[in-house]
Amino acid sequence: MSDTQTPVTGATPDLRTLTHVAYGLYALGFITSGFLGIATLASVVLMYLKRSDAAGTVYASHFDWLLRTFWWALLWLAISFIATLIFIGWVGVVATVVWVLYRLIRGWLALLEGNAPTSYA
Repeated sequence: MSDTQTPVTGATPDLRTLTHVAYGLYALGFITSGFLGIATLASVVLMYLKRSDAAGTVYASHFDWLLRTFWWALLWLAISFIATLIFIGWVGVVATVVWVLYRLIRGWLALLEGNAPTSYA
């Protein structure tokens, strides 16, 4: 027997798989209208934990894309919910939901193609 151990290949998921998991968790929380909001939070935590590993790769742009989507959506939803007190906030809620859906789809499709998401919105 040898004293050296060979590393187990495939023991840790690669960045592509982790990025798909992050999109999936984010989408799960979004699709359930926050009922499973813990999934979206898990996605954000996962991206912050693996952000340094993804630095310099195409996956770093996906992490940034989803993190920006999360924080901007949180801000606009908070403003919209406050504005519901004067009955105009629902427009903001709908606009934010459509925007998040657009960014989820656009980013995930870019990941499937192996590209970085383009930042039009």
